[in-house]
Amino acid sequence: MTPEQKIADLGLELPEVVAPLAAYVPTVRTGNLVYTSGQVPVVKGEVQVTGKLGAEVGVEDGQAAARVCALNALAALKAEVGELAQVKRIVKVVVFVASAPDFTGQPQVANGASELLGEVFGEAGKHARSAVGVASLPLNVPVEVELIAEVS
Repeated sequence: MTPEQKIADLGLELPEVVAPLAAYVPTVRTGNLVYTSGQVPVVKGEVQVTGKLGAEVGVEDGQAAARVCALNALAALKAEVGELAQVKRIVKVVVFVASAPDFTGQPQVANGASELLGEVFGEAGKHARSAVGVASLPLNVPVEVELIAEVS
């Protein structure tokens, strides 16, 4: 089963690549690595959730937002390599979480992205990860996800 079929089996679909919000490109490939730019929880041009974790946004909503971000990263990755079957491994994921000052659940929020990657790629979806609390993110979104993938 291809990664695209696994995504469909999860009841999801790969979106169009989110247009850059500033002066950057969605992906950069160097050798057999593809780096995605940070992806935010945007679906069909609409921001899905705004606010900070631990204030206006709860952990479950943060996880759902991280999942959307990861799906957007996969769309950018597919646009770069043609088919997600070209992905040999998800190497690293960085999740930025807009957090209230006393919020410490960034790893739990980041699991929304990590678990999706595991569902789509199995063992090849297991990755190194950083979950970083930040004061704010573009468009007042609660989560931003970037990844590095090894491709064939």
